[in-house]
Amino acid sequence: MTRTVLVAGTASHVGKSTVVAGLCRRLSREGVAVAPFKAQNMSNNARAVVTPDGNWGEIGVSQFVQARAANVAPTTDMNPVLLKPRGEGESQLVIQGEAVGHYEPGEYYDEHWAQARQAAIESYERLAAEYDLIVAEGAGSIAEINLHDCDLANVETARFADASIVLLGDIERGGVFASLYGTLELMPEDLRDRVRGVVITKFRGDASLLDPGIEELEAKMGTPVLGVLPYDDPGLPEEDSVSLPSEGQRAVFGDDDGHPPEQTVTIGVPRLPRISNFTDLAPLAAVPGVRVEYVPIDSQLADLDAVILPGTKNTVDDLLALKEAGLDDALSSFSGPIVGICGGYQMLGERITNASIEGTGTADVIDGIGLLPVETCFSHQKRVQQVSLEATGTGPIDGVAGTISGYEIHMGRATYTGAVKQPLEEQSAATQSVLGTYLHGLFENEDVRDAFLDSVFRHANKQRDVTDMEQRSSYDSAAELVDEFDYSVFTRCL
Repeated sequence: MTRTVLVAGTASHVGKSTVVAGLCRRLSREGVAVAPFKAQNMSNNARAVVTPDGNWGEIGVSQFVQARAANVAPTTDMNPVLLKPRGEGESQLVIQGEAVGHYEPGEYYDEHWAQARQAAIESYERLAAEYDLIVAEGAGSIAEINLHDCDLANVETARFADASIVLLGDIERGGVFASLYGTLELMPEDLRDRVRGVVITKFRGDASLLDPGIEELEAKMGTPVLGVLPYDDPGLPEEDSVSLPSEGQRAVFGDDDGHPPEQTVTIGVPRLPRISNFTDLAPLAAVPGVRVEYVPIDSQLADLDAVILPGTKNTVDDLLALKEAGLDDALSSFSGPIVGICGGYQMLGERITNASIEGTGTADVIDGIGLLPVETCFSHQKRVQQVSLEATGTGPIDGVAGTISGYEIHMGRATYTGAVKQPLEEQSAATQSVLGTYLHGLFENEDVRDAFLDSVFRHANKQRDVTDMEQRSSYDSAAELVDEFDYSVFTRCL
């Protein structure tokens, strides 16, 4: 009989995704047939995977990563309901990989939630028929008492999956003992009885200092504290924009090794209002000597060595915001390498037609930035698929040759308005210093990543340090992190 454990939290961003990935890797190493599951996710970071009927669909990036950690093929059953925020209080609803429509919260819960719940049950049952253990991830807090009658990722999952629950509390936020105790008190009674233990995450310092509090908490709750996880970042892709700076602020990721300035480059990423799939940049930030800096869209770019214009959930409205802030002029005068991915690629072109399909009350034709001879025509049809193609590198990825892979998730089709190089087949357009492509996961290809960084260092007239390029496995690091709690107690609780 399939067992299920639900990793729930006292709040968002307490470490649920990391703990699920770590458990999936740890259990997979032990020969357990394990799969991840998240009934309902809200994220603009998505990946293309196989649907139950053999087509292509999309799921949240965390479930894709967790499947990889479990050494199994990711499918849409692992995240059957995905909500992709697009601004103005509206989200695109994706059920079992297929986009259904755009809805405000009230409309979703009144008219589509029952359909979503049924899809989640069907997906769970298919996984349960194939795997011995399901490690499910909750969403936000499991104690949102205003949502208990429609909480698909937490309450409903625990019930229809007959799941044991492990509750996480983040000590970095402060008040972790109150958060854990209060969460247990506010949970539905039948779920409270399912809680097998709690875990404190993101602790810095001497964990023995928590012993008196843990002892009293266990006495009050009647539930064991399975352990205290140290503050650590295994390097897994982020699920949502909580990890990014707010609009108008800067934040730097990468270069934790402290390379000297003459061996360090900074790649700027405009912090678009509706940014999506920014996990495309994570492989660059993991490279020694590379700083990935998210910058406000009204920034001057002179202090950057390269710019990457990322994906967006709404190309038209973000393009208008970008132009109002003057970033189009800043990009046009920038001399370093520029890469646009998906929506960023569309923005770099000459124009977008049928723009009103994606914009909010905009005209049908919107001028782009004009750095690539490309025109994008929007339609209601969405393209979702994995891609394998032959690269013939030029421009910012000069020298790349051979097969590379990635995935597409976009609306709109690009046509060329003039002569242009296509280093990534029909998925791309390039000049000497500008590359646009629909290919997400571009920098997960080592050859592409190295070629791009070589061009960035070369333009910056800096020497790239390649003496220590070994990168630890994020999945193994997550598994080592969960080793910090009492795993023997955890396994007995299942």
